[in-house]
Amino acid sequence: MSDTDRIPTNLRTLLILEILGKSDRALSATQINDQLGLPKQTVHRLCTTLEESGFLTRPGNAKKFQVARRLRDLGAGLLHNSRDHIARHQILKEVAEEVRETVNYAVPDKSGMSYLDRVETDWPFRIQLPVGTSVPFHCTASGKTFLASLTPKNREAMIASLDLRKMTQGTRTNPQTLLQELRDIRKKGYALDQEEFMDGMIAIAVPVLDPLGRFIAAVAYHGPTQRMTLAEAVDRKDLLLNAARKLSKVLFPDE
Repeated sequence: MSDTDRIPTNLRTLLILEILGKSDRALSATQINDQLGLPKQTVHRLCTTLEESGFLTRPGNAKKFQVARRLRDLGAGLLHNSRDHIARHQILKEVAEEVRETVNYAVPDKSGMSYLDRVETDWPFRIQLPVGTSVPFHCTASGKTFLASLTPKNREAMIASLDLRKMTQGTRTNPQTLLQELRDIRKKGYALDQEEFMDGMIAIAVPVLDPLGRFIAAVAYHGPTQRMTLAEAVDRKDLLLNAARKLSKVLFPDE
């Protein structure tokens, strides 16, 4: 009996999820098994079971698997229920005290960016988007940081799949115009919402990255145009960039 044959079934499942969780692309059962060395039919059977349970999916290419929403929700839940979320909230609070506007921590979800955490401004006049709110990718600062983090090929495919709905007069609905903006965001390291999602609201966001430089979340703040300008937001971008670095260290302390 080989060492791989001694791997318990439950651990085999976790190892498959770990391999796919670390990959930036869909993998076939054969590619997954290159790192496991188990019988090919065993890996394929386990992947199929995980797909039927909603943890994996096979987009486009029916032979390859990738992480599905249920596994992403599990990962987000584990982060939220760990002590890390306390440190995360404190970092958001520090930014909120400096900018005196609402600060958000958002993660990509199936239908857009989902607010996982936030610190509200103490101004009586404020724009409320509570935890759990999902906002579009194409017309929000946090959504555009995610889109900009994709490879050029995946970015184009993602834009082609989105409903570029016009939310305000400022919403970019032309795919080529949006792609050019995303290339600029990738270079600058931050994204702006110039009243594209909601009239009278502007925002700025930066990405939170893992140690391999992969997108994990966006940290952003927004406010009404009566109280803040885009120039002021850009001038304060270093507050967000510093917070993003702190958040990365909190999420990946041993890296």
